[in-house]
Amino acid sequence: MATYLLKKSYQLKNLKEIEFHDLWGDHGIFTTMWIFGRPGKILFFKNHLNNLIKSLEEYKITKKSLRADILAIIKKNLSKKKRYNHLLRIALNKKIISISLRKRIKPKLNFNLKLVKLKREKPEYKNLKYKKILSYLSKMDNSQSDIGLVFNKRLLETGTSNLLFVKDQKFFTPKKGYYKGNTYKFFKTRIKKIIKKDILLKEINDYDEILLLGSGKGVTSVKTINEIKWKRKNLDKFRFLSKHYNAAINKCNSYRF
Repeated sequence: MATYLLKKSYQLKNLKEIEFHDLWGDHGIFTTMWIFGRPGKILFFKNHLNNLIKSLEEYKITKKSLRADILAIIKKNLSKKKRYNHLLRIALNKKIISISLRKRIKPKLNFNLKLVKLKREKPEYKNLKYKKILSYLSKMDNSQSDIGLVFNKRLLETGTSNLLFVKDQKFFTPKKGYYKGNTYKFFKTRIKKIIKKDILLKEINDYDEILLLGSGKGVTSVKTINEIKWKRKNLDKFRFLSKHYNAAINKCNSYRF
């Protein structure tokens, strides 16, 4: 079970606090950000906020003061005195904005990917249709496992993260059918070329490394996929990406309250 530091909900129209609603399954959008240190730093915060606002507009969830309201609720619920290592989740539907903080769990090197036949609804958006995914994740040790979403015999993403595949020192990512998260977008600026191709299950054993990229997982190396007997061949690109990720962490500024 996730360890929560806080869970609160507010009416979107007036920011009045109400009973907490997680909003899973609703018509809406969410984003998950890593907040760490004291005072708190939020990695890729500006990009998270911009993507959230843009996606909300696509879902017809609009309000003139929406950006300012989201910032106000974050400011109200974060403390300068608290040392954080948490995942900050902001979720909205047309009536409610919810905020939660749960402890961030560091992934281990013996990480396993469990394949599941599932594709998210409108996967190009970080929408709230996540109940099926959560039903799987709630039964797993998230420090050493995640689900790999498979559709038409192609691996798309995980329940929490984007995927990068490595073969012959080259990076590959699925053509479509997934949400491009902020951690993935960061690495696109650090990797000279990421080749888009269908990641077919029958070809996965050709890859040397499989990497998860996301706010919760950071950069995580998959060790095994038991269903297809895939095993990691090395950690070369994992180490390469980890250096860039750690540099971004070190450059991250404290959140301004």
